[in-house]
Parts: sequence; structure tokens; C-alpha cells
Amino acid sequence: MSEQAPIRVMVVDDHPMWRDAVARDLAESGLDVVATAGDGEQAVRRAKAAAPDVLVLDLNLPVKPGVQVCKELVGHNPALRVLVLSASGEHADVLEAVKSGATGYLLKSASTGELLDAVRRTAVGDPVFTPGLAGLVLGEYRRLASEPAPAAGTGDDEGAPRLTDRETEVLRLVAKGLSYKQIAERLVISHRTVQNHVQNTLGKLQLHNRVELVRYAIERGLDDE
Repeated sequence: MSEQAPIRVMVVDDHPMWRDAVARDLAESGLDVVATAGDGEQAVRRAKAAAPDVLVLDLNLPVKPGVQVCKELVGHNPALRVLVLSASGEHADVLEAVKSGATGYLLKSASTGELLDAVRRTAVGDPVFTPGLAGLVLGEYRRLASEPAPAAGTGDDEGAPRLTDRETEVLRLVAKGLSYKQIAERLVISHRTVQNHVQNTLGKLQLHNRVELVRYAIERGLDDE
């Protein structure tokens, strides 16, 4: 592996023992735990100051709920990746977290190894979900795509930005729910190249995250091709 800066992680949970244990596990595995927080207001304030790459976030927080924390911080910094780590597997909680900008959703019953893998994959933009939840989320993407999109600078009609054939190909596979790793294997290109195509596409379409990108693709029927 090439030398690179460790992933900067922040852990937000209102239970001190759980929060400290997760932070310790992540730090011992070589990740850089830059901050922790125990309530929603504190989380927003400290995350803006510490600028983590990945926010490991519980939903059930005092003062300000986790989904609001997620929405505010992703709005402030669209490059931030949020991995929800929750005791709840309720579908409504999962969907609300995704719609607020979370990249992934893991249950607290996950092992330390699963959490570490999830944080590392979240850091590069892969959607990570506890098994059984990924299909639910893709179904929600499709439902969202059937609703009128909010007015935004996506340059839809005559001024629509031109994507390259490869960008369109990557976008189609993203819409089908494939991870960046799976897309790289399918197209026989590197993981980094997939990331670059996605970032270029986000820029051209003036979109902020993978949720918006998938919605854009499904609206145009790319997932059915």
C-alpha cells in the first residue's frame, strides 16, 4: 500500500463508554480519531473545527437528532462522509439517514472488523449498509426518482452538460447499486479511476453526493439500460 495520511474520523454517540470504545478501536487500527462528541450541538461545532473525513454517527442524540447533525454537516461540507452506527434497524430510520446525506448505515451489532472495513470503505465513497438494508435503500432511490425533483442547477434540458461515454457508463452502474470496487472490476479500471469519474460527473451536474447522483441517473432511466 502507498503511504498516505490516515483517515480522519470523528465519533458521535451519547453513551461515553460506547463512544470511547469505538474511538479506541479505530485509533488502535491506525485511523486518526480527531474528535468525539456526546450530543448533536457539540457534534456540529466540533466537526466543523476538526474537519474529519468520516463521521461515525449515532442517530439517537440529545439536544439535536443525528439526522439533523448529518444534514447540517453534509450541507456545510459535501465532501464529508457519514457512517451511521445505530442500534435501530428500522427502515424509516435508515431511509431518513440516507436522505439526510449519510453514505452508509451499520448496526451496532457489527463486529469491530466490520466497523473498520465500513469506515475505510465509507472514506472512499462506497455505500456501506448492514446486509439486508442495501436493497431497501436502492428501492427508496427509485421511489424518490419517481417524484418531481426540486429545482436545482442540474442543467437538465437544452443546457444539459455532456458526460463522456465512460462517465455515463460509471453513472449507470452507480444507479444499479454497485460499489466503486464492483464498478472497477466490471470495467477493468482502478478504484481511483472510478472515484475520479464520479467526482467529475458530480461537478458537471452540479450535484453534491451519491444520493443525488443516483436520483439523477434513475430519473433518466440509466438503471434500466
